[in-house]
Amino acid sequence: MDTVTAEGAVAVPPAIPDQPPRVWKFWGTTLWGLFIFVAMFLGQLAIIGYFVFQHGWSFDVAEAIRVIGGGLTISLSVILGLPAVLLATWVAIRPTRISFTDYLALRWTSWRNFFTGLAALVILVGGWDLVSRAIGREVTSGFMGEVLKSAQADGALWLLVIAFCVAAPMWEEIFSRGFLYRGWSESKLGVAGAIVLSSLAWTSLHLQYDWFFFCEVFTIGVLLGYLRYRTNSTGLTIALHGINNLAATIQTLWLAGLG
Repeated sequence: MDTVTAEGAVAVPPAIPDQPPRVWKFWGTTLWGLFIFVAMFLGQLAIIGYFVFQHGWSFDVAEAIRVIGGGLTISLSVILGLPAVLLATWVAIRPTRISFTDYLALRWTSWRNFFTGLAALVILVGGWDLVSRAIGREVTSGFMGEVLKSAQADGALWLLVIAFCVAAPMWEEIFSRGFLYRGWSESKLGVAGAIVLSSLAWTSLHLQYDWFFFCEVFTIGVLLGYLRYRTNSTGLTIALHGINNLAATIQTLWLAGLG
């Protein structure tokens, strides 16, 4: 309640200052990261639910596996992961009082940084291809080839390319090199710990691959994390991630004879 001074003026209580912007640290980033992951999972699960509903629960187990693992279903589920991650990340960032784009470093960098990062990525992936050939392995994932064949059979090859080369790089980078790296790098983990841990989190999204490709994905994540640190640009890692996926898609199409 306002008080009256001796001179009769009303003393106004001091205003409570606004809370300064803050970045989520380790546990805040981890818990909100789980929230974003669940939102992504539910967004992708909605596509599966749609196809189940469309068939009226009348197909058998074999048919269900074919539909759920088909190129069209995977394409749509990956694409739907983007708005789910964007919305969940916006909810997570809003209490920090930092703008969405600033928190995630959604900015471009110099073309010099782009070509330097691209060269590093080509050398890294090329090295893994050489190792793969040297030990008698296929240079492309069998999973990738099967999905591309299924998408072509469904008439959805173009949709799968959009999903793998545009949608997936965007929401995966926003989640890992954007949100997770930002919070963990400003915690006791520091930059190096944040790069490694966010790369592990990103790699865990690719459990469809075997141990060899799992290791390759992790090293690519470390490189992208380092570039995120050096350039302060998630826009750069999104672009390089998309180029890497496009090159892998074209390579798989060519080796599978689908081109």
